[in-house]
Amino acid sequence: MNIILWILLGALAGWVASMIAGTDARQGAVANIVVGILGAFVGGWLMQQFGNSDADLGTFNLYSLLVAIGGATLLLFLYRMVTKR
Repeated sequence: MNIILWILLGALAGWVASMIAGTDARQGAVANIVVGILGAFVGGWLMQQFGNSDADLGTFNLYSLLVAIGGATLLLFLYRMVTKR
């Protein structure tokens, strides 16, 4: 059941992050899921570095979604900086 939650959270977080970063037209559903899941890891890691480890990626709640969106948006902006697109 957790894998389904990860895919749903990743898809939603990746989609919202792609709209924020302006890459929605160039990304497909699979890219949104991958970016969202990777963003959840990055966001969770960053939150731990700042001393906040409340993000539980195994559950679907607003805090986890916001952390995943933040991490995914950061990944998309970094990708755009590296590729100069």
